Amino acid sequence: MNAGAEPPAGSAMLSDSGKTVTPDLDGEGPLWQQIRRALERPILSGQWAPGTPVPSEFDLMARYGAARMTVNRALCSLAGEGLVDRRRKRGTLVAAPAPERPLFEIWDIAAEINLGGRAYRLELLERNLLKADGAPGAGLPLVAGAPILRVLCCHRADERPVQLEERWINLDAVPEARDESFETISPDGFLLQQVPWTEAEHAILAETAPPMVAQRLAMKRGDACLVVERRTWNGKIPVTFARLWHPGAGRRLVGRFQRSFN
Repeated sequence: MNAGAEPPAGSAMLSDSGKTVTPDLDGEGPLWQQIRRALERPILSGQWAPGTPVPSEFDLMARYGAARMTVNRALCSLAGEGLVDRRRKRGTLVAAPAPERPLFEIWDIAAEINLGGRAYRLELLERNLLKADGAPGAGLPLVAGAPILRVLCCHRADERPVQLEERWINLDAVPEARDESFETISPDGFLLQQVPWTEAEHAILAETAPPMVAQRLAMKRGDACLVVERRTWNGKIPVTFARLWHPGAGRRLVGRFQRSFN
């Protein structure tokens, strides 16, 4: 760039003090949306790499002549879409892209979070021994009276809730689960260690967050969620059914397949 030339729209540079310099506003629409777009552009373009500090609220207030509430609304919107992480004492950082997961793989979210360099914590919310009612089409189709363990837990990455899990386990298939508290090991981590599976089914749904899910995932009621429903079998024996709730912007599932020729 020539000396004295204006940077291209949406560009981001570092000042002499090492602070991130934000681009100009586009002048279209409410101020909070303009600030949001100004911060979004260098993130989506890759000019601000994951981990880059976003200017502080006070810096943004001075830069754009905006009230703190206006700036906070823009940052909250970016955080809600998974573009930034807001952390106490560390400020706001550009978030890492949502991890891609193979659609036809059984994954353990605890291992995934640790592999990404974040601190994993399992929060056990409920653990109940139940009996199947034998209803057709149930999440875990079993004969009436069969023993089931239901587990409700929240998975956290750096204390941020990233997945709410509702899990039903067939205790006839996995009797070891009856004595497992699930306070320190995730259900997937436990099941992958204890029992083989020969068949799995994934269903992907888009649903609005009901009150309980919104509360546990720190979302607003009615926000979009990505829901994965997973069933596994060992031979003809149903092993487990899980309903996995994720904030809408926090998950990316990938399936690759070949064309079938008849």
